[in-house]
Amino acid sequence: MIMKKVGIIVGSVRPNRRSMQVANWLKIQLKKSTKVQFDIIDLKEVNLPMMDEPKIPYLGLYVHEKTRKWSELVQSYDGFVLVFPQYNWGYPAVLKNAIDYLGKEWQGKPVSLVTFGGHGGSQAQIAMKLVVTGLKMAALPVDLQVNLLPDDSTSTADRKLNTYNTQAALLKTAFENELS
Repeated sequence: MIMKKVGIIVGSVRPNRRSMQVANWLKIQLKKSTKVQFDIIDLKEVNLPMMDEPKIPYLGLYVHEKTRKWSELVQSYDGFVLVFPQYNWGYPAVLKNAIDYLGKEWQGKPVSLVTFGGHGGSQAQIAMKLVVTGLKMAALPVDLQVNLLPDDSTSTADRKLNTYNTQAALLKTAFENELS
């Protein structure tokens, strides 16, 4: 049996970002799966400029090599976890930009949202749910809203993250059930 693959997309590129810490913690929790492989996809490394494709993404007629590579990477995954902070009651522009580069590549793929912030990122999650619905992604029943403060130390954030281990285990099971 070929193992299914889920990409954990790190949805922030800000210096001193907490997103990578959250994504690394989540990957440790999810790697306990024997049915699904979870990989981190860092948008900082993907490094897409603000949308510069001349045609609408749904057509898949990409002019730029970077877009074709992004398309191939997204197509190589069976599902996604979007990990992102809440910025001014919404999601980071870099994440929306990366999503908007593509169209059909997202359709039908299971997705879970892991947001964080002083109030767990609930407003960012509400806004992103509209986006993933419009893309016809398969929203999983498990999303995480992690309460982290900007001035939390790395060790404090780690301690807080570990209080969500049970929810991360539910997320792992949700992907296993959806993809098997």
